[in-house]
Amino acid sequence: MIKILIIRCGALGDLVYSTSVIEAMKLQFGDNTIIDFITTPIGKGLLINDKRVNKIFILKHKKIPIFLSTIKKEIIKYSKQLHYDYLISLESGKQFISLIKHIEAKHKIGMGLENISLPENTNRAYLTKLYYKSILKDYFFEKAKPKIYGSNISKYNLESNFIVIAPSNSHNKKSGINYRSWRFDYWKELIQKLSKEYNLVILGAKGEEDFFNHIKPYPTNVTDLVGHLNIGELVSVVKNAKASICTDSAIGHISAAVNTPVFVLMGPNSTIVDIPFSTKENKIIPISLHLACSPCYKTIRMKQCKNNICMGNITPEMILDTLQSHKIIKNIY
Repeated sequence: MIKILIIRCGALGDLVYSTSVIEAMKLQFGDNTIIDFITTPIGKGLLINDKRVNKIFILKHKKIPIFLSTIKKEIIKYSKQLHYDYLISLESGKQFISLIKHIEAKHKIGMGLENISLPENTNRAYLTKLYYKSILKDYFFEKAKPKIYGSNISKYNLESNFIVIAPSNSHNKKSGINYRSWRFDYWKELIQKLSKEYNLVILGAKGEEDFFNHIKPYPTNVTDLVGHLNIGELVSVVKNAKASICTDSAIGHISAAVNTPVFVLMGPNSTIVDIPFSTKENKIIPISLHLACSPCYKTIRMKQCKNNICMGNITPEMILDTLQSHKIIKNIY
């Protein structure tokens, strides 16, 4: 029986597309493979519903040194008892170096542990797969894809055939321009027009209520679940949706992983690098103006931009037309 420990402590969207490693290891080594995870509290919320995962170590404070961290000492002790066959690191931060060094495993692969040649202008989720490719057969490498599991949502009594609207992203509390966000008045217009014919569900995280006040009040046929769902419920709501509309955020990656058609508004981000992972089973549609200055995310060009036209010039009509062309909605003009 092969025993594997995986480290992934990034944002929710990063963990979602990194779940391809679970399927990859099960394909390569068999269903009885033991897979443990080191992740964040949010990560536990995602993995707790995945029966393929055995044990979850919650690393809340990544920078605390080993001698001051109860959980890091527990992980190291457990590794010496279990004797992992593989440690797979999907984190490159310096704060993980000491922990990785002290964990007992026959083989240690992944970020910061191997010299891996990474192709440029390549999808982030695909690049993540390259960090564990060395132990896979080619067929299993190609077949492995993100897969996540939700929890029961019957208590919310959602109408069938609804569309998810997820306007926020992880930068909505930062000062200055949120370059990945769409205009509030456009969100209001889109919601108003779609809700005339379709049930909508608004999604967002707890603590983002102030952001959503800018697009309220909602019309009829709209269910507001902002701040009400745990991660498992969030996954299930997205999975049961007819489609989802979002900016570059975790909702896009979740939608792709559960095969819900997703329409992602993208301005400064790359429609190749940052788009959710594409498979034969899902449908991912980036909505982008493809301006000459894009992508510019995390560059001087973005910091110097004052009007954010790559997002601001995307109109509600463009989104409605795209939804119609992909047969998600009928003509509602």
